[in-house]
Amino acid sequence: MKKDNPAEKPTVFIVDDDEPVRDSLKMLMRSVGLSAETFSGAAEFLEAYDPDRPGCLVLDIRMPGMSGMELQEKLNEIHAILPIIFITGHGDVPMAVKAIQYGAADFIQKPFRDQDLLDRINKAIEQDASNRAQLLETRDIEERLSNLTPREKEVLELIVDGRPNKVIAADLEVSQRTVEIHRARVMDKMRASSLAHLVRMVMRLRNPG
Repeated sequence: MKKDNPAEKPTVFIVDDDEPVRDSLKMLMRSVGLSAETFSGAAEFLEAYDPDRPGCLVLDIRMPGMSGMELQEKLNEIHAILPIIFITGHGDVPMAVKAIQYGAADFIQKPFRDQDLLDRINKAIEQDASNRAQLLETRDIEERLSNLTPREKEVLELIVDGRPNKVIAADLEVSQRTVEIHRARVMDKMRASSLAHLVRMVMRLRNPG
């Protein structure tokens, strides 16, 4: 998988079976300088979906064929992080609340003010950028960790658990000097500026959310 390009311009992906709605939303996005792409249905969007493209998804909750919530389920199954803003009718609010529980970023009820939608979109795009930055950092840490030897990984786990070199040496039945060498290599390979930095990186992998 290619790495996300932080310089790539975010796109507002609009999925709605109503063509006039799609066209008006696309014009609204362009009027404020946002890139937008439209899709007439969930299946069409899924076919074109690229997880590396940043932005957000503006999604009609009720559509023929695959509904908006069914598309959300499909995206959850493939661990998509693209924030979803649902467009709902009056009777769809309970469904929208359920969609929020399943990870949607927000919902907006028709009829809505253009600015209210734009505010939600800008917030979702900011959240997407933050999520992708964290994901890149996690991947980078995983890559550094993969360069450690099995013994260095053992030492790393014990360091993170707060054990001093003397205790680690006893646990691994090696000399304290050997532990010091392993510890220095771990710090170097993980590119850790301090013990606190090292612990933070490992905690990021243990608790990615």
